Amino acid sequence: MTTTVTVDLPGRPYDVVVGSGAVTALASMLPASSRRIALVTQDGIPCDIATGLPTEVIAIGQGETVKTMTTVEALAERFAAMGLTRGDVVVAVGGGMVTDLAGFAASTWHRGVTVVHVATSLLAMVDAAIGGKTGVNLASGKNLVGTFWQPAGVICDLDALATLPARELRSGNGEMAKYHFLTGDDLTVLDLEARVARCVEIKAAAVVADERESGSRALLNYGHTLAHALEIATHHEFTHGEAVAVGLVFAARLAAATGRIDEARVEEHRRVVVDEYGLDDRLPDGLDPDELVALMARDKKAIDGLTFVLDGPGGLDVVRGISPDAVRATLAGMRRR
Repeated sequence: MTTTVTVDLPGRPYDVVVGSGAVTALASMLPASSRRIALVTQDGIPCDIATGLPTEVIAIGQGETVKTMTTVEALAERFAAMGLTRGDVVVAVGGGMVTDLAGFAASTWHRGVTVVHVATSLLAMVDAAIGGKTGVNLASGKNLVGTFWQPAGVICDLDALATLPARELRSGNGEMAKYHFLTGDDLTVLDLEARVARCVEIKAAAVVADERESGSRALLNYGHTLAHALEIATHHEFTHGEAVAVGLVFAARLAAATGRIDEARVEEHRRVVVDEYGLDDRLPDGLDPDELVALMARDKKAIDGLTFVLDGPGGLDVVRGISPDAVRATLAGMRRR
């Protein structure tokens, strides 16, 4: 049994199929024009898919250090060598890094070819593979180069999680915790299929309301401003979800420091992140707060000074012009004891 959630973009709706055995829906998501598939993945990721079309498997490297324009160029060279046309399809099989990279490459090859995502990590299932945001990193920041390129469909086959390392499952929990504060839903009372599907529903609604992140979709970045800075500052020793968990509690503490919420709401953030989702809410040792502030100032949302998604009396909001001193003081209170 599977659950289907539709991302109902006007004129371009697509389905996200969630559940055990969901990969059997892949063939139905491929364009009728497709003659061949460029399957982008990584070594060690199960990618035994049956579509009946000639398929060339292209394995990229491991880790955030390969999420670069150099890798995109290498993918483009492989697309050229196999004669990939605008009528063919790119299938990304893997976690968020794979879907980000393959989606970006697909969006630029021949000015755009169809991409379908087969998410194999929890983080990709609840966030990265949904909504059409693609991107690569620069030395100065995460995902600073990218496009909006919606997939033709997304597969979230829960069987893929059986071999996922425990740390990667916890990383997905960081994104799940974020959805708690977007909606107030207690996802922990749901089984895994319903939990993933609910996260997809929440993200789909945000994407349909604001596809290009010019307004309300930015709220999906709750906890991410510090998270992205932590990933860069630790040379990606922190996983994305681990960094988001710290970022959520940091954002709550910063909101309290600026008078937007009370300490009880801060404690709720800590309880959800630490007690419900089993994540850490403390900064790693040895980080330079000035470096973190500088990295956060380069965030894509930053238009007028330091910008954060913060909780408040009416819920989450994008808040601009936050004092660097308030940020440093909040960071100081989150060091490990």
